[in-house]
Amino acid sequence: MFNPAYPEFWVLISFTLFVALLVWKGVPGLIGKALDSRAAAIRTELDEARRLREEAQQLLADYQRKSREAEDEAKSIVETAKREAERLASETRKALTEQVERRTKAAEEKIARAEAQAVSDVRAAAVDLAVKASESILKAKIAGESALTDAAIRDLKGKLN
Repeated sequence: MFNPAYPEFWVLISFTLFVALLVWKGVPGLIGKALDSRAAAIRTELDEARRLREEAQQLLADYQRKSREAEDEAKSIVETAKREAERLASETRKALTEQVERRTKAAEEKIARAEAQAVSDVRAAAVDLAVKASESILKAKIAGESALTDAAIRDLKGKLN
């Protein structure tokens, strides 16, 4: 088996020398160091990936929390606006009702004054008409009595003479 006539023998010798040369030059240590540094680099990359993943999860949680807070704030703003609108509508209805009542009262007072003025004007016209009628009646009566008075005065003159 270890016969120098076989090519396998020379391959074994050359391989052994090659491995010995590699060991003597420190290649296995270099390979180990390279593998160790590669493993460290991979470990560092994995740690960085974990850290980035955790940061991403934290950011996602923060964004979700901020989104919920924004939604809650928006709901609060909408509810406040609805309450304010309802309050303003109520105040407007109340003010409008009061204004209608004031205008109605003012209109009723104006109608009452106009009615009183009309009654006063009718009474004044009736009084003027009554005075004129009385005046004409008295004039007619006085004119008729004036003839009687004149006749009575003449008769009296005749009786006194």
